[in-house]
Amino acid sequence: MVSHHSGSTALLTDHYELTMLQAALSDGTGERACTFEVFGRRLPEGRRYGVVAGTGRVLDAVRDFTFDPELLAGLRGVLDERTLDWLAGYRFGGSIEGYAEGELWFPGSPILTVTGTFAEAVILETVVLSILNHDCAIAAAASRMVQAAGDRPLIEMGSRRTHEDAAVAASRAAYLAGFTSTSNLQAGASYGIPTSGTSAHAFTLLHDTEAQAFAAQVAALGVGTTLLVDTYDITAGIATAVEVAGPQLGAVRIDSGDLEVLAVQARAQLDSLGATGTRIVVSGDLDEYALAALRAAPVDGYGVGTSLVTGSGAPTAGLVYKLVEVEGRPVAKRSTSKVTQGGRKVAVRRHRPTGTATDEVLGVGSTPPREPNDRPLQVPLVREGERVADLPDLAASREHLRRALVTLPWDGLALSKGEPAIPTTVLTPERGVVR
Repeated sequence: MVSHHSGSTALLTDHYELTMLQAALSDGTGERACTFEVFGRRLPEGRRYGVVAGTGRVLDAVRDFTFDPELLAGLRGVLDERTLDWLAGYRFGGSIEGYAEGELWFPGSPILTVTGTFAEAVILETVVLSILNHDCAIAAAASRMVQAAGDRPLIEMGSRRTHEDAAVAASRAAYLAGFTSTSNLQAGASYGIPTSGTSAHAFTLLHDTEAQAFAAQVAALGVGTTLLVDTYDITAGIATAVEVAGPQLGAVRIDSGDLEVLAVQARAQLDSLGATGTRIVVSGDLDEYALAALRAAPVDGYGVGTSLVTGSGAPTAGLVYKLVEVEGRPVAKRSTSKVTQGGRKVAVRRHRPTGTATDEVLGVGSTPPREPNDRPLQVPLVREGERVADLPDLAASREHLRRALVTLPWDGLALSKGEPAIPTTVLTPERGVVR
């Protein structure tokens, strides 16, 4: 068995992508000009908006989708020689456009449009979807958490609750959505995300007393550190923390119990000890609903793990990669449960003069008739196989999302279940408006 190696993403795919390729090369249809679109038929249950995340990782994966001799040797016996020879020279040479990373998406939104020959575009399906379905799901959950937390900082700390590679991708998606930092050092090294962390309960248990553990941590990290005070008794832990570090202690962290009640008690105790500037950080199975419930509590920051890296109940965005055009002719699947709209879509978001978004408008085959406050949504990403220069970095994508969220109607940011924040309207040449 050939493993994923040498940085190539070519085997991060499904078997049938390559057998389909072989058949299309055999009968000549593999060279037909095609357009594929990535979109979601619906938002995950209860969500009002989606977040586009992972686009930068997709472009890296497309760049690295190549077959060296060792990979091809592992496919001998699966594919015929003609197909293996074709793959030996494969590099994607088509074009990709899509929603900017950090953009909002809604049902039907053409998040990514891939054009090229059938052969070169179809084999990207699996890797593109595996990245976008994961990262968009994490970013959407993270965005809801950021909204629920208000102006309080959020630390992503879910690495131990997911696959080691997914942990790095989740950190990136969470930071894009507005998290302040991550505990994951690889995410920090790969993407420049601020990292943070101090100690776990094991460090306290290592020492003969809690006071010795706190003294060792303060000696190593300074009085601005965060002391974990719930290993034994929280009230005693806070008293010990202030006694050891003094009233200038940076923060205390509580990782268990009724966090709202404990935060109120901790704030009162810290203030009574003169540690009025010591912050309170809480963690422990937090999700967006728990964060919203803590809005009135005297909490200064949160650590979020499991719910973040699992998409808080929606671990996939439900995106699909569908062929919509062959040699300029719209094509569409017509099965009753999975109907798709054929033809390449051009997307704009319609706004009121005040800036509030009202509609996602998709023109099939052409740009929708322009209205004064429309904003085009698709941007070029790859042209003739080459990544477009000067694409926005992660910090810019983070700011893009922040600005986009401001345009949603107020109820579009609600955590309660409901319809998408704005409707999607499809304008087709033959049928007019389709909602």
